Amino acid sequence: MSLVLEKISKNFGGTMALKGVSLTLKKGEIVGLLGPNGAGKSTLMRILTGFYKQWEGKGTLFEKDLKTELRDIQKQIGYLTENNPLYPEMYVKEYIKYVADLYRLKNPPIESIIKQTGLEEYQFKKIQILSKGYRQRVGLAAALIHKPNLLILDEPTTGLDPNQLLEIRNLIRSFGKEKTVLLSTHILQEVEALCDRVIIINKGKIILDEKLESLRNDQKQIIEVSFDYRLETEALIRIPNVLKVKNTHDFEYEIHIKGKKDLRPVIFDFAHDNGLKILKLQMKNESLEQLFNNLTA
Repeated sequence: MSLVLEKISKNFGGTMALKGVSLTLKKGEIVGLLGPNGAGKSTLMRILTGFYKQWEGKGTLFEKDLKTELRDIQKQIGYLTENNPLYPEMYVKEYIKYVADLYRLKNPPIESIIKQTGLEEYQFKKIQILSKGYRQRVGLAAALIHKPNLLILDEPTTGLDPNQLLEIRNLIRSFGKEKTVLLSTHILQEVEALCDRVIIINKGKIILDEKLESLRNDQKQIIEVSFDYRLETEALIRIPNVLKVKNTHDFEYEIHIKGKKDLRPVIFDFAHDNGLKILKLQMKNESLEQLFNNLTA
């Protein structure tokens, strides 16, 4: 295991930001960390990076103790913060060399990192003229220069245009082949597009830790139907294997189904037996966004 956390808790003046958080991260996986504002995501990342040194519980990273061997652990972590603070007056290559010097690297892989992050054409340009997407690339290059085994990315795609978004996604995917990547984001589509696994944290506790593939397989069946006449939701709830019904608009309903059986024929028969005409009948799966809203509401 790359990272093992056991019952991590953090208290701020009587307010519990983390409440017994336990998780493991493996090499070669990209894990999405989701949660509403104030859920504890930032606190968790600050513990991992050593910003917070006083906390309860046990943590090991690459078989080193997170409390007693923090300096050795920090050498194996690359961290891209949400605001990505850079020195705009510096040239790209100059800045990356400066970060390498901070790590006291003897033979830093500056050229290969510049190539890996697609900065070859910009290495002799000042950071202040770069677009948001290329500034993110510079931040990634700085986070990778010391060849970390764990890469922590805090909102790495915020504010990017669609082309920049695809480029940064591809970069992150390439890193995830050989490193452990923890990706904190509010953008649920990024988790679905990038991650192997999702962790949802709310009010200081982990409320979901699942592989994306498993979530997709276990997604609830939802049928969207509209009739030519409005009826009470209780009538639809009485249909066998219906979990809940939501009247989304006028004569339109969202029917949540228990199990994998396609209930559209049953709903068609229900409409026929009750003298209703079906104007729309289609199936969809519960999205990660719906799951997130249900769990954190």
